[in-house]
This record gives sequence, C-alpha cells and structure tokens, in this order.
Amino acid sequence: MDEIIYATATELAAAIRERRVSAVEVVEAHLRRIERHNPAINAVVTLDGDGAVATAREVDAALARGEYGGPLHGVPVTLKDCHATAGMRTTAGYPPLADYVPEQDGTIAARLKAAGAIVLGKTNVSTLLADVQSSNALFGRTNNPWHLERTPGGSSGGAAAVVAAGMVPLEIGSDIGGSIRIPAHCCGIVGLKPTEHRVSNHGHIPDLPTHPRSTRIMNCIGPMAHSIDDLDLALRVIAGPDGYDLDVPPVPLPEVVSSPLGSFRLAWASSFPDLPIQRDTRAAIERLASTLAGEGVAIEEALPAIDFEEQLAVRARLREVVRIFIEQPVGGPPSAEDYLRALDGRDRFVRVWEAFFGHYDALICPVQMTTAFEHRERGVPVPVDGVDQPYELLPDYCRGFNLTGHPVVTIPIGRDTDGLPIGIQIVGARWSEARILGIAKAIAEVVAPVGRPSL
Repeated sequence: MDEIIYATATELAAAIRERRVSAVEVVEAHLRRIERHNPAINAVVTLDGDGAVATAREVDAALARGEYGGPLHGVPVTLKDCHATAGMRTTAGYPPLADYVPEQDGTIAARLKAAGAIVLGKTNVSTLLADVQSSNALFGRTNNPWHLERTPGGSSGGAAAVVAAGMVPLEIGSDIGGSIRIPAHCCGIVGLKPTEHRVSNHGHIPDLPTHPRSTRIMNCIGPMAHSIDDLDLALRVIAGPDGYDLDVPPVPLPEVVSSPLGSFRLAWASSFPDLPIQRDTRAAIERLASTLAGEGVAIEEALPAIDFEEQLAVRARLREVVRIFIEQPVGGPPSAEDYLRALDGRDRFVRVWEAFFGHYDALICPVQMTTAFEHRERGVPVPVDGVDQPYELLPDYCRGFNLTGHPVVTIPIGRDTDGLPIGIQIVGARWSEARILGIAKAIAEVVAPVGRPSL
C-alpha cells in the first residue's frame, strides 16, 4: 500500500501509463487513506469518491484502447477550496458561498483534468484565504498531521495536510502572502509560488462570482507536493495564457536542468531586519549554509539594502485594493493617487531585488518566525523561544515576495526540537522557476529527509 500512498505524482503517472497499476487501484487507495485519517485532520471538506472512481474506470478504459490522457493520466488530486470546479462545491470557507457550485471549471481545474488528473474533492482554507491558519465557520479547523494540536498553516493548510498525510500526491494552492509557503513549511512538504502572472487566476476565489475581478496583482497559484519533480510537472500543466486572465504573458518555461551545487552562487539570511526567528530555524539555516559551502557552493550571507518595513507597508496598501470588495480597508479605501504611489513603490522594490538576483542565483531565507504553532484564535500572540510575538508578524518573511512577484520554492531542511518540520524559502529572479527548482533539487540531495508524520 505504501508504494501507492507515498509515491509521487510523477511516479504514479508512469506506473499507470505503463499499466503496472490501474487508476482505479490508485484512486481507491487514496480514498481509503482519506476515510481513515481525514476525520482527525479535517483537511478534505468536499469529497466525490464515487465520481472519482467512475472517472478512474474511464481513464483505465481509455488507456486500454491506447489513448493516453496526458502527463497526470489517472493521478488523484484534491484542490484548495478556492478553485472553481464544475459541479463541485467551491466555498473559500465563506458562508455566503456555502452552496456555491460553479457551472464551469476555472483554469486550474480545467488544465488538471485535461492533463488526466482525477479530482477527488476540495481541501480546507481560512475564510476567504485571509489567515495563516485554516479554519472557517463552514468546516471548522484543519489539524497538522505531524501534531494534531498544531496548525498546518494557511490559507492552503488543507492542501498541505492532505499531501503530508498521504491522502493525495499533489495539490494546487494559492499565495498572496505566504499561503503556499507557510503550509508547506508547517507540514514538511515542498511548494512553489511561481512568478506573478505565470499562472492564470481565472476561477480563483476570493474574486467573488458576483463582483468584478480585483485580484490582478500579487496572488500566485502553484503546486504543493512531496517532490521537486512534481512541482515542475504540475507547473507545466497549469502555467501559461488561457484567454481569460489577460495579464498572463506567453513567457517560455525552460526545462529544469540538474546542475552541480558548485555551479551556483547563493545568498543566505537566517532572519530579516527586525523580525524574530526561532532558534532552531536559525540554526538549521546556518547549518545548511555551512553544508553548501562545504559542497563548493559560492555562498555568502547577504540581503539587499532595502527598507523591509516600507516594503511590507507598500504590500499592505496594495492588498487593500486587491481585497476591496470583501474587506473594509482601515481608514477607508485608498484613493487613485494612493494606489498609483503604491505601485510606484512596488516597481522600486522589484528593481532592487532584480539587481540583487543579478549577483546571486537565489536567496535562502526563513519561511516563518516559528514552526507549526499551537492552534489559537487569530491575533493571539505566538511564542517564539518562549517570548510572545505579534501574530501579525507570522507571514512577514513571505509577504515581500508577493509584492515583488518573485518565484519561491519551499523545501524542508530539518526538524525542530519538538520534531516539527523546518522549511526554507529559495527565492530567485522573476521568471526563473526552472533555475530555482534546479537549485532546490540539488539542495534536497544534501539534506537529510524529514520523514513522514506518524499517523
């Protein structure tokens, strides 16, 4: 059973294609896994088991006829409960959308299905994707498979939890302030926040069905999985123009090239100015930097000379515009002048970071100031090495790269003294996904695997 449950999407697709296992066997194994473990974790909030099995039978029949459905042929997936999926409840954890069933697929669901994936259901989120935990009035709280009293992160917390628990091999999250990276870090899996506009936002909530599209900047949709190869595979399925989100340009996506570690020039930082960091996370990043130097990597501790506080302030002001139809901005809505000045500030930060990545292939830095913390009400301070820190700081290692649109791979590099996973961000120049995926793959080969939750 483990050879199915813990196989990667890439491995399962190959096994199904070569008819070493059937799609029905794979889907049923994952449905049994969901039945066994989801009651405790509460990650899958909508499930279409009968429909998934029926689709798997069709997939197997097509393969028997010599018809190959695509790179994810027969692979079971779930989708974060914000991606419009035809005939399947899609709520974003928002009570007014409790009974919303889209008539058409958004781009993510459509492209996964076109690639042969079988959608089992939807996974839990924070209400309208607006928190670093995954809890809402419709479905309650999702728990971390590593420790049920800890959060899996948010807002793609259900997505990270199902992958970590072996319920599916692949998920698609979204990230406007760390919502792919924080859950990947908390749950010990890998995740990719692509370059802004690499992937279409068509069919993504919280752009509500009855409102004009407002999420035109900063939000990025990307895969979450067990392996870097799966991130690469899934990105190639979902990336590129779709005729709906007209902000997505036809930028080529190069192949990921396996390069020796010694060919990279990397920067690292164990913290950002004025942000706290857990002692175990700092030590893990410092050990990694030392290991990489020993492998012949040109690596140095470095950050660009920018005002990190101002960068976060610009991002916060722009987010008010993005969420203007569903949240009341503090102090009222921004004026057109405020908006344009914020965009001008954004351009300035993009230029500085791009110049930085002209000198370095990537930056290694923390994902969050602590590992998966105990469940709490939103806003309640979070202890970091015994000192309470403001809840609002939790996404601040991530948010700046939403402002600037830079791609980020998150991978686990160890565990803290409580046995919880520690992840890092690997950040690169805009449109450099192939490069940073290659770097992530090379780094993953020199760090010890974090293992699996004890379920």
